[in-house]
Amino acid sequence: MDKVSELKEKGNAALQEGKFDDAIKYYTEAIALDNANHVLYSNRSAAYAKSKQYQLALEDAEKTILLKPDWAKGYSRKGSALVYLGKLDDSIKAFETSLQLDPSNIQTKEYLEELKTEMNMGNPFNTPDLFIKLRNNHMTKKYLDDPEFIKLIQELRNDPSLMTTKLHDKRILIAISVLMGFNVDVEEQMDVDPPQSREPPKSKAEPKPEKMEEDNLPPEKREATNEKKLGNEAYKKRNFEVALQHYNKAVELDPTEITYLLNIAAVYFEQKEYEKCIAQCEKAIEVGRENRADFKIIAKAFTRIGHSYKKMENWKQAKVYYEKSMSEHRTPEIKTLLSDIDKIMKEEERKAYIDPVKAEEEKELGNQKFKAGDYAEAVKHYSEAIRRNPDDPKYYSNRAACYTKLAAFDLGLKDCDKCVEIDPKFIKGWIRKGKILQGMQQYAKALSAYQKALDLDPTNTEAVEGYRSCAVSLSSNPEEVRKRAMTDPEVQSILRDPAMRLILEQMQSDPKALQDHLKNPDIAAKLQKLLEAGLIAIH
Repeated sequence: MDKVSELKEKGNAALQEGKFDDAIKYYTEAIALDNANHVLYSNRSAAYAKSKQYQLALEDAEKTILLKPDWAKGYSRKGSALVYLGKLDDSIKAFETSLQLDPSNIQTKEYLEELKTEMNMGNPFNTPDLFIKLRNNHMTKKYLDDPEFIKLIQELRNDPSLMTTKLHDKRILIAISVLMGFNVDVEEQMDVDPPQSREPPKSKAEPKPEKMEEDNLPPEKREATNEKKLGNEAYKKRNFEVALQHYNKAVELDPTEITYLLNIAAVYFEQKEYEKCIAQCEKAIEVGRENRADFKIIAKAFTRIGHSYKKMENWKQAKVYYEKSMSEHRTPEIKTLLSDIDKIMKEEERKAYIDPVKAEEEKELGNQKFKAGDYAEAVKHYSEAIRRNPDDPKYYSNRAACYTKLAAFDLGLKDCDKCVEIDPKFIKGWIRKGKILQGMQQYAKALSAYQKALDLDPTNTEAVEGYRSCAVSLSSNPEEVRKRAMTDPEVQSILRDPAMRLILEQMQSDPKALQDHLKNPDIAAKLQKLLEAGLIAIH
């Protein structure tokens, strides 16, 4: 048995160093001495998968299950091998069995959910970032230099029914694995089945790395794992200096493991040492690339750099690194972060652009163009004035006048509404709105706008004349007013409402009931709409 343990240790070391053929050789020799050892078959399955001998990896996984049917890892080995063989339905069943045996395995659960999601999405080659994903993976990057491969991908995008006839091409299998989130280069390590779980939204909750088969690890790696555990315990207690000591010791013992470097970066992040955190993450990415780390872990490092830049309010760099994270592994969390950063950047740009002095200069240029009758150019200057000072109502009012001249009444009304929203006491805005509505022959609505202006200044000549003119139009041709109002979809909806019809009938027989109905904001708003349309009169 000592010889078996020695051969297993040699196999583990070779697998860790990427010497897959040597690992297979050592595990095979160990199996010859102890053919009932399920761990040996499990590890050889991983080695076969790493050397892309997926059928042999599946056979060893099946043997593992036969020897120990209650061991979850045997089924996850089988599930991984089946993915690379293109048998995705069978793979899902294997992972489901693994999860039943070990319900606490979060990584397997996330892996299974992601696999099911991707399966439900149908054709993996229909993803919008198809070529970005393939180009960013070192395994598939070289395929994109082959025009025949590009042609094959396009055929599969257009006709997914061809998929079953193309699975004999290993490039297609590997491409599917990359697109569906399976890292063919790392997935089958001796001590890792499913990919690492993605980083939680809150940075304080340091993700728990996967459990390892510690009895399979070389002594220094086993000691490094122990140091990491001690570091995690200190981290949870926010004893960051002690955590750093343990994480640094883990790095000394196993400098090829990216997780330890990321844990150090997490400590620096909590200590608000963002520059140190960034430097540590960059080092982690370098080490991860050299040692073929899971692309999800690389994405996590980029994300943490993005978090650091965000804390430093360097929005541009934060966006760059969130995008790099997305290029490694797309998640809803990072997509949301990118969206938030874009909003922040746009708002910052908007604020930086504000300049009241330049706004006045643009307004004067607009006035000159307006007087010259060049209304289109005047609109450009007023629009620039608005961008330079978006909280001044007069620029919207001036642009509304231009839109009126250009017969763009809907745009003019929009500007008038914005104008009086900023300053409800800006009388020119109400008058301008009244004139536009009057020009559109919406006399009842225009009357309401003029009334708002008269409430602010009862002696305003423009408001008085506008109000009088609209009142005459309403009284002289009420049938035309009613006919025009009935084409308004909102008016039609109100009049079709049985409750509103009942209220209108009640108003005819009992005018006093109106006061009670006006206490209801929804009813009051609908009555106001009918009033503005000229369909009712309230005395």
